[in-house]
Amino acid sequence: MSIATKYDFELFVTAANANPNGDPLDGNRPRINYNGYGEISDVCIKRKMRNRMQQLGHKIFVQSEESADDGYPDLKSRAEGTIPEEDRRNPVTYADKACEEWLDVRSFGQVFAFKDNKKEKKGTGVSVGVRGPVSIHQAVSCSPIDIHSIQITKSVNGEPKKKDKSEEKDDELSAGMSSDRMGMKHMVSFGLYVIKGSINVQLAKKTGFSDEDAEVIKKCLLTLFENDASSARPDGSMEVCRLYWWKHSCENGQYSSAKVHRSVHAKLKEGVEIPSSFDDYDFVETPLPGLEPEVYDLM
Repeated sequence: MSIATKYDFELFVTAANANPNGDPLDGNRPRINYNGYGEISDVCIKRKMRNRMQQLGHKIFVQSEESADDGYPDLKSRAEGTIPEEDRRNPVTYADKACEEWLDVRSFGQVFAFKDNKKEKKGTGVSVGVRGPVSIHQAVSCSPIDIHSIQITKSVNGEPKKKDKSEEKDDELSAGMSSDRMGMKHMVSFGLYVIKGSINVQLAKKTGFSDEDAEVIKKCLLTLFENDASSARPDGSMEVCRLYWWKHSCENGQYSSAKVHRSVHAKLKEGVEIPSSFDDYDFVETPLPGLEPEVYDLM
């Protein structure tokens, strides 16, 4: 049974000497807007949530290559190998089966646009779009961030080094390590980011998103960075600090999502100019009569 009431949520996370979300068009530097505030794309957040869904034992459709666990190498193969052909011919049945099968589809939605096969003419494939009830905002830092960069050196040759006649005289040196290959590593010194989101009842009815699924979303948010370590985000450098979770009493909500999200914000404590920890912030909460949030403080 799908949810009967609207949900809103607001999650505060910190990054300390980490790259929360690199921009490939800017040398993989942490994303930052023109005002100096850090950003994490909604796509990045949903990827982490999908990974957590999968790790919690739920089936997901958009699996990352390194964590694919069902033997399918791509999305088309996964769709065709899971949903019978006769069901894929009907867009409504296709969408219903996909929502029933995969948690991320009935949460975030998905576009299924695949050709039937290469032999058939263009346009013969069925295109199905599913709108999901869970919407995630792009995360923005609560204060301007400071990005620092360090230069790194590759000291080992990945392939045998090509030698010309002059180099052949020093064969041992040319076959050894090369320390002149440079690179850069970028990170945020410290940043407190806020992630906002909502769960829409009308769309949940179409996908079958349930209250049990909402609990999974909550658990994914609370454990967002588990098993997410990398060289850019070492274990402990990204931390979930506080979650506000609102469950309304009606389908459309007692208040708009914008007003709910405005009811909580973090501000720097008096005397703090440059934040370096979560404790440098105070949280201002404006009461909304009839709507009390569940607050999960992990600090």
